[in-house]
Amino acid sequence: MFKYDTVHGQWKHHEVKVKDSKTLLFGEKEVAVFGCRNPEEIPWAAAGAEYVVESTGVFTDKDKAAAHIKGGAKKVIISAPSKDAPMFVCGVNEKEYKSDIDIVSNASCTTNCLAPLAKVINDRFGIVEGLMTTVHAMTATQKTVDGPSSKDWRGGRAASFNIIPSSTGAAKAVGKVLPELNGKLTGMAFRVPTVDVSVVDLTVRLAKPATYDQIKAAIKEESEGNLKGILGYVDEDLVSTDFQGDNRSSIFDAKAGIALNDNFVKLVSWYDNEWGYRSVAPSMALAVKIILICRNQLAESSNFSACSTRVVDLIRHMHSTK
Repeated sequence: MFKYDTVHGQWKHHEVKVKDSKTLLFGEKEVAVFGCRNPEEIPWAAAGAEYVVESTGVFTDKDKAAAHIKGGAKKVIISAPSKDAPMFVCGVNEKEYKSDIDIVSNASCTTNCLAPLAKVINDRFGIVEGLMTTVHAMTATQKTVDGPSSKDWRGGRAASFNIIPSSTGAAKAVGKVLPELNGKLTGMAFRVPTVDVSVVDLTVRLAKPATYDQIKAAIKEESEGNLKGILGYVDEDLVSTDFQGDNRSSIFDAKAGIALNDNFVKLVSWYDNEWGYRSVAPSMALAVKIILICRNQLAESSNFSACSTRVVDLIRHMHSTK
């Protein structure tokens, strides 16, 4: 599974070998492997791992994720929404991270697509209210054939044969990373029979009138400036597979959106819900580490802008490199 992937192809960077029962070799680099059902049993400290990305989808609240801390990790980044862990999205609110927070949620792939776009629109024009729909590629949580679903009856239908309406907390989660939008956004999902790449449709009512061209210009400016490497901008006639393997959290499609008038607009942004999110979680871990270092260095200073700039620059670099 490390060497071959149906969607993303064959691993071609280094030869992958098994050194022993607890070690893989990626080229000459040794990577420790553990087979523990309980995260508390994983010897993170002995392995030298201070920052752990919890990506099983099982240990998503603070109490469960804290098992990694007991195993020797210093900080845990949950790669999913969490009911009680503070939520951060790169490019949106990572600067709000405080050094005494040991467990954070990196939100969902959909929130990571929606939040940067919503931030730009709200900062420039103000969002009165909005609705979001994500047209989402099928995932491992769905059924290959019809069967019972613990979530809802529609969720139990065959993923590769149906367009399935579903719930999503992505829009409401934006209110957690952008408090000024709390209660102003909600949304839903359609699960569709494609294997990768999803797209967000955000329809909003603006507080400040703006033409669609003005909105496009604002997004393009941010994609080349403050949010470079996180928010992308395209104005070509592209389809979903064209975004496969894209590291960016959100890629605004200038040709797909439409405005009814200067106060009511539909915006479209793509994201590789697998590869793109794969880039986001390490970025958040790096952001946490850099912020900790900078806060220690600047403990006697009220000027935190240098650290903030460094965090964003490093995130841009990671997202621009596969």
